[in-house]
Amino acid sequence: MAGHHGPRRDTRGIVGAPELFAHVQFRRREPAPALRRYLEHYWLIDWDLAQPYASHLVPHPSVNLVFERYAGCGDEDAGYAEVAGIGLELFTQKLEGRGRVCGVQFRPGGFRPFAPGAPVSRWTGRRLPAADVFAPPAPPAPPAPPAPPGPPAPPAPPGPPAPPAAVLDPVAEDDRVAALDAYLLALGPEPDPRADLAMDLVDLVRTDRTVLRVDGLARAEGVSARSLQRLFAAYVGVGPKWVILRYRIHEALERAGTEPDVDWAALAADLGYSDQAHLVRDFTATVGVPPTALGTH
Repeated sequence: MAGHHGPRRDTRGIVGAPELFAHVQFRRREPAPALRRYLEHYWLIDWDLAQPYASHLVPHPSVNLVFERYAGCGDEDAGYAEVAGIGLELFTQKLEGRGRVCGVQFRPGGFRPFAPGAPVSRWTGRRLPAADVFAPPAPPAPPAPPAPPGPPAPPAPPGPPAPPAAVLDPVAEDDRVAALDAYLLALGPEPDPRADLAMDLVDLVRTDRTVLRVDGLARAEGVSARSLQRLFAAYVGVGPKWVILRYRIHEALERAGTEPDVDWAALAADLGYSDQAHLVRDFTATVGVPPTALGTH
């Protein structure tokens, strides 16, 4: 399996990254060693805005676990924890007032060991309460025994804070990271060779520019394209063709946002497109604006 290299330092997937970073505090942090095989990184965002701001993201082929507290998130006091399956479209989030988000980005293929009861494709395009994804079905409660005679028992002392509050409350960033570690380690992910294979294959797609077609990837692994599609549905959540396309768009988005004079015809050829028009079409359909609209000047 590919080695761990710490949190990513690029801004791939973020539309208008410099503008976002001017409005929010954004950090990536490394998880505990026992979790690194499954996770890309933690991502922490805090903001205190006088005026609303909308952030835009072209999602990675990753599931995220998100702890959030801000106006309109559900429970603004305790916070809210949700699992965000792979987003198929541009994700826009309006930020206003004060807020905090502590997120977990799983490696593509790395989420299934934490929720082995369902294919990852079940969560694709959906955002669900974390308790609905991770918690096993509760057994039926036995009938309550009759109350003993005498005065009522005193109320039980309050338990530990709910997981969202445990993650979101600490002032110190290191304490929030430790709370994320504790939450995930308590889920007890089980090693899964199929998950390892899926993670390796997605890493190959991300890092090897020559991987441009599903049939080529399948041949390199000595499996059928159909077997590859089943593996990706079960462990990644989307098909291999979608992953190849999404990483192409991330590359184009990164170049559009950081280079003043991108040679789009050359980039299209480099990314395996037959011509520039096909790249522009896919980019515009995914991001919502043509690549030239994001160039730096």
